[in-house]
Amino acid sequence: MFIDSPGVSEANREIRVAVVHYWLLGHRGGEKVLESICRIYPDADIFTLFYEPDLVSPYLRSRNVIPSFLNPVRRFYRKLLPLMPFALESFDLRKYDLVISSESGPAKGVLTSAHTRHVCYCHTPMRYLWELYPAYRHEFGSRFERMALLPFATALRTWDFCSAARVDKFLANSRNVERRIWKTYRRRSRVVYPPVDVDRFYNRPSGNYFLIVSEMVAYKRLDYAIRLFTRTGRRLKIVGDGPDYGRLKKLSSGCVEFCGRVSDADLAALYSSCSALIVPGEEDFGITMVEALASGKPVLALARGGAAEIVKRDCGILYPEPAESFLEAALHRFEDPQEMRSPIGIQLHARKFSEAAFRHRFQNALSSGASVKRSTHGLNSQLFYKMRNT
Repeated sequence: MFIDSPGVSEANREIRVAVVHYWLLGHRGGEKVLESICRIYPDADIFTLFYEPDLVSPYLRSRNVIPSFLNPVRRFYRKLLPLMPFALESFDLRKYDLVISSESGPAKGVLTSAHTRHVCYCHTPMRYLWELYPAYRHEFGSRFERMALLPFATALRTWDFCSAARVDKFLANSRNVERRIWKTYRRRSRVVYPPVDVDRFYNRPSGNYFLIVSEMVAYKRLDYAIRLFTRTGRRLKIVGDGPDYGRLKKLSSGCVEFCGRVSDADLAALYSSCSALIVPGEEDFGITMVEALASGKPVLALARGGAAEIVKRDCGILYPEPAESFLEAALHRFEDPQEMRSPIGIQLHARKFSEAAFRHRFQNALSSGASVKRSTHGLNSQLFYKMRNT
């Protein structure tokens, strides 16, 4: 089996493993999943399009990271999408028995040998090529650059769809993403919820403020939440940064505080004392929601995407549309004394998404119906047939 015990098995040490992550330019949800995968395979090499060591965790810096030939121009990574397929296909993965691609950008597009099993853990198909393409094109550079993107976008969608055939097995980080994978690639997948280090979060009495933890990009829909809190005078703290910072700042008043990027310790403290976490946009899964629940704090979220899977009745409120009126109604309901929720009960629910739960699900998903052992003769044809049909 790939993995046959909660720890690192003998099989794990025998097989040669590569993990392909779209880029390492920060320390967000995707990078935390990558760390968990690397703890399962401690000798795995990491391949990535772009790598900035100062922006990732010490654990990832300690690993063998191989960036692509595009890395010297990583500061322009948002404009380099047309070149990413060439960079991914330049990686030499011939010596590996197992390749795990961590997909949100185009990571699954690597080329692997006939003896290699390729498993893709998909956070989402590339939203800026598919469902969010109109918004991405509108925000992409100058008018000339947007026009130049048109032929590339069609070619990239074709490449992205075709490269899904290079994957032997898809894992989805939620039922929401499972549906997207089928819609985009017509491939079936198995749901493995991403890991959250729930033990590092704690609960404190409310500090009478609400919290948003998010990248500041248009599809996160922070704008209507900021307008509502500005209009009603409720206190709101926002953790994160991004290209929409300037525009969002202009929408706010003194009751809305922009905290920027904060350390893990400061983020845990902000979670611990907030009244609730606000999630105004659709999330693929929503690790921040689990982090808030692990802090014993309720979540008020748009009833789409991962929120519908994470936020149950006894640990938060879902509202139907991304508009001020619906969020305001959810806030009124939250402030009703009869809507009291138990922090301990909320924290217990969060444990369903712990790292131990992820490891168990991930091991089961990779081991189902396949065995990988390294030998001097490689994988025999019968084993390869089993792996390709898992």
